[in-house]
Amino acid sequence: MKSFTAAVTAVAGAALFAKSAYAQLPPIVIKGSKFFYENNGTQFYMKGVAYQEEFSGNGSAASGDGTDNFIDPLADSAKCQRDIPFLQQLGTNTIRVYAIDPTADHDSCMQMLTDAGIYVIADLSSPGKSIIRDSPTWNDDLYARYTQVIDSMANYTNVLGFFAGNEVSNNSTNTDASAFVKAAVRDMKAYIKQRNYRAIGVGYATNDDADIREDLANYFDCGDRADAIDFWGYNIYSWCGDSSFQKSGFDVRTEEFKNYNVPVFFAEYGCNEVQPREFTEVEALYGPDMNDVWSGGIVYMYFQEANDYGLVTIDGNSVSTLADFNFLATQIAQNANPTGVNSASYNPTNTAAASCPAVGSDWQAASALPPTPNQQLCECMFSALTCVPNNVATEDVGALFGVVCGLVDGVCDGIEANGTSGTYGAYGMCNPTQQLGWALNSYYERAKASGNAASACDFSGSAKTQAPVAPTGTCSQLIAQAGSAGTGTVTSAPSGTGGSGSGGSGSGSSSSSGNSAPGFSSPVHVGLLQVAFCVSIAVLSGAGMILL
Repeated sequence: MKSFTAAVTAVAGAALFAKSAYAQLPPIVIKGSKFFYENNGTQFYMKGVAYQEEFSGNGSAASGDGTDNFIDPLADSAKCQRDIPFLQQLGTNTIRVYAIDPTADHDSCMQMLTDAGIYVIADLSSPGKSIIRDSPTWNDDLYARYTQVIDSMANYTNVLGFFAGNEVSNNSTNTDASAFVKAAVRDMKAYIKQRNYRAIGVGYATNDDADIREDLANYFDCGDRADAIDFWGYNIYSWCGDSSFQKSGFDVRTEEFKNYNVPVFFAEYGCNEVQPREFTEVEALYGPDMNDVWSGGIVYMYFQEANDYGLVTIDGNSVSTLADFNFLATQIAQNANPTGVNSASYNPTNTAAASCPAVGSDWQAASALPPTPNQQLCECMFSALTCVPNNVATEDVGALFGVVCGLVDGVCDGIEANGTSGTYGAYGMCNPTQQLGWALNSYYERAKASGNAASACDFSGSAKTQAPVAPTGTCSQLIAQAGSAGTGTVTSAPSGTGGSGSGGSGSGSSSSSGNSAPGFSSPVHVGLLQVAFCVSIAVLSGAGMILL
């Protein structure tokens, strides 16, 4: 290993920062299936490195309690100053970051990256706030997280784009989750336009599952362009050791994407089954077999951690390069010289969108997408309820949903979110407490109409009555669009960033797994036997509920 002290990196980093305090990189723009520098039309190829310590690249498995535990790689200027010179040695022009804190100050790191000629592609999710593959939802809490990341990054000209999801659907059993991710793509594209930011692409990063990879690529590209991805990232690890264009399957993947109408690139690559990694795939990726289809790639990853994919080890302010680092640096310097085109002379012919895959046993995501989260609608609805949750613990929310929704047909139609049937209630995008309030109140109102209201809002102390606020003005219009059963279509768009909301948002994160509203919101994952079991337990425990 080759070791560098803090003094060396500090001098190099200081030189970077002093280079130009106000320099900006030209934005990267999309035309057809390629990226280009906006200022001169030169085609842009990613020579990237994943840059985030102590973080799994798979953003679809959030913590159970919704908490976020990660290190923002763009918020510590000392670390950026330490690491950017090494990224430059690798010939890096792009880094991928998997989670950032939108409230942190990123100016220093982003300026140092700018001065080093490095662009950023950022995932919008975080460990505690993401779309969960086995219990998917797209709601106002997630909308708030994603839009806040966009707000914090959009004005840096070296932001190349955003990922709305990473390997969320990773096999044929959870493809319904893709409907929720595609809704996030749609809404983040609309938000960027609504806020009058420059054109910044929103895409998705997929795994390389043989059973669903073609359907995934087609699904995210099909239909209305306002709903479809702007670029496609491929996490691929099939080139291991002394492989080849054919043995790795890169030839087949290239053939599959030769007519794809948006840019495609390797969002992660670098198989570690054979070590050290010599990165011989670089010559293929940037050579004539692939460079007309692929826009480069991002090596996984900079930091050496337990998964053994690192290029360097870190000890305080000291960086030691590993053998993989040296192989990659050599390969990029010698073999990453793609032949591109200039945007002025490029006239895309592959402009047709893909066809949406049919719903069946191998593909379970409908073309119909969940509604756009609307915090104001959710807060208006919750304020207008009479029966609401009574400080229900996060771990109990899922069980209570099972009870309420299993008691009477239709009480949960307004919060349904079924990615396979394409059936979505108007309130299916509210946060878990708001959704639970809708379900409790729907049951209560039915009981009241039957003359059984006395004990209908109790649920062993899990529910209580409140004085409802009659909706007026915009609230009245929104609730009228949603309809009395909550199954109408709300056409009013959100006025700005989302938020956790004042309407009982404190109980449980929208993105936590099976304990929250998503346990109901995707009926594919909750069977009638589970609901029946919850109902029987509730009745036996003396919950005092009424079967209407």
